[in-house]
Amino acid sequence: MELKDTLFALLAAPGITGAEDDAAAVASQLLSAYMPVRRDTLGSVIGETDGEGRGITLDAHLDQIGLFVTAVTDEGFVKVSKCGGADVRTMACHEVRILGKEPLYGVVVSTPPHLKTDKDDAPKWEDVSIDVGLSAERARALIAPGDRVQLLGKPREMLNGRISSAALDDRAGIAAILRALEILKEKGIQRKLTVVFSVQEETSGGGAKTAAFQSSDETAIAIDVSFASAPGLSDTETKPMGKGTMIGLSPSLSRSVGDKLIRLAKENDIPYQLEPIGGKTGTNAEDYGFSRCGMKTGLLSVPIRNMHTSTEVCDLRDIESTARLLACYIEKEGER
Repeated sequence: MELKDTLFALLAAPGITGAEDDAAAVASQLLSAYMPVRRDTLGSVIGETDGEGRGITLDAHLDQIGLFVTAVTDEGFVKVSKCGGADVRTMACHEVRILGKEPLYGVVVSTPPHLKTDKDDAPKWEDVSIDVGLSAERARALIAPGDRVQLLGKPREMLNGRISSAALDDRAGIAAILRALEILKEKGIQRKLTVVFSVQEETSGGGAKTAAFQSSDETAIAIDVSFASAPGLSDTETKPMGKGTMIGLSPSLSRSVGDKLIRLAKENDIPYQLEPIGGKTGTNAEDYGFSRCGMKTGLLSVPIRNMHTSTEVCDLRDIESTARLLACYIEKEGER
């Protein structure tokens, strides 16, 4: 399957954090082409292979941000809070799908500009209401507190190899791992690997924490997304799209793994960018680095724009370079 097709298949399935079953089913099917697959107690998708070299764990998180139903009002409007890092400022007029007893299309209510005043404050979550076109009685029969709400953003191909969609955070990372496994398969290289498509990264990190506790691997590499450059953003905190994978450098990451990733990228002409992070990475990397006896942990990220919205944007070339560097690291690690 081509990289774009793999990514679109992953993006098509909802997987709001804590309710990832649909996305897990697609990811499990795709991963099963390379190794036996199971789901653990929390629901993370885990694949394992035997092979040469010391064990390496690869992680990309399966879940996406969304909303969480808190109530249905007497007028039939659905009240919500965030589920993961959703930004209330981007909610107005949003198209959504409520995943209740049956999927229901809805639209976030917005105040017309004619009725707004200069004194209006920035919106708060208690101000957010979803219109599903139903009476209160009918809405309450289909929707209950705790139901997840998907932010609708249809995967679309833009010009020059760019993709816009919801859930690129972190289906882009899953696509990179699957592409790396395909590269290794084409080369006939088999290493001792554990692949984790982890749940609940956007809330608790629980999927990575529990998967790491089960593992006896020596090294882990987390694959996630990071901030792409855009108007109004600092060049020191972002990197351009289309210029290659971002290699994380942080006090909480292994210096030796980072140095090796940089060296391999140079030796193999793989486009890369350095991402210095002056503290924790905000990814699953720390969960692997500091679980049980610890692992030497690295981080590769795909730069995306509009993070935590339904119109995230990435460049397929960055996913490909992430996959190539990951495959190269796995190949060379087994030659020690």
